[in-house]
Formats: sequence, structure tokens, C-alpha cells
Amino acid sequence: MKPDRTTLRKFRLISAAILTTLTLAITGCGSDEQKREYVTPSTLCGTAVDSDALTPFLPAGQKITVKDKSYSGAKGCQVTVDSKLIFTTSQVWLEEGNTTAFVAARQSLNRASHSAESGRFRYSEYEAFGKTRGCVDTKYKQELYTIMQASGSKHRDAEAMKRLIISYTNEVEKSAECTAGAL
Repeated sequence: MKPDRTTLRKFRLISAAILTTLTLAITGCGSDEQKREYVTPSTLCGTAVDSDALTPFLPAGQKITVKDKSYSGAKGCQVTVDSKLIFTTSQVWLEEGNTTAFVAARQSLNRASHSAESGRFRYSEYEAFGKTRGCVDTKYKQELYTIMQASGSKHRDAEAMKRLIISYTNEVEKSAECTAGAL
């Protein structure tokens, strides 16, 4: 049984429409796709960072800027890509006896539902909080905490945030900030 002319025309029109749509989709993806034209930093405001874990949180763009945004009692750092705030880090001195869960509850944009090292680290898909070991200001009775937030990023990855906060906190523990006491 042969298909009639009307059926063949419909089939050809549908095939042509599908082929045109696929061609536009394929060529559209290639020409509009943005690339990362900058190098991911290996330090953020003087503190080493796991650039492999940081990279997925940074969007495509032309220019990355890392700025110190410190203030009394806290060392802050902002990462912008093409003038859009993407990522922040903080090192904050708080009263002794607090927990990372307490800091996360005060500073988080959302619930940090994951935990590592018996609660020393709290993290979510785009935020992380850590408590340093041995970074204590005995004069003011304070301890140093670390915070990382990728609130300007579309990427969400709890495991990458966990790697970031652990490696970042370890670097902070080796720094002058750890032994300097309150700022």
C-alpha cells in the first residue's frame, strides 16, 4: 500500500520543519555560547583557595575582579565577573563557645543542611561555614570562623562547597590572621 500525495507532502513538511529546528538549535548553541576569558584565581585576598572547586561556581565572562572588603573584626573578599558579584569569602572573629551551626544560622542565605567533621563545617550547594582550630584571640576571647558564599552563581554543588570550605579554612589556620587576634 502506497501513501497518497497528501500524506507524503505532510511527511516532507514535518521532516523539513524538524530538520530546520535542529539545525537552528545546533548552530545557535555554538555561536551564542560564552566562554570564560579569565583565569580562575588561586588565592582570594591573600588566602589560597582550591581553584578546581571554585571554577564551576564562576560563570563565563571576560573579566574577573577580586577585591578586599574587610571591616573591623572581619576580613572579607568579593569576586566579581563582568561587574556582577558572584562569590564572597569572610573570616570573622566571634565570641568563644559558638558553633559553626550558630554562625551558619546567622549568616546563611538558606539552610546549610550538610555537615562535616562533627559539625566543624556546615555547607549547602552554594554556601559553606567553617570553624578554625587554634585561631583564638585570648585577649578578646574570640575564635575565627570562615564563610564562603556563591550567591551570585547559578551553579549548585554541595561537594565542591565542602572541598572549598575545608581547604580554605586549613589555609586560614596557617595564616597570620589566625595568630593576629581580632582585627
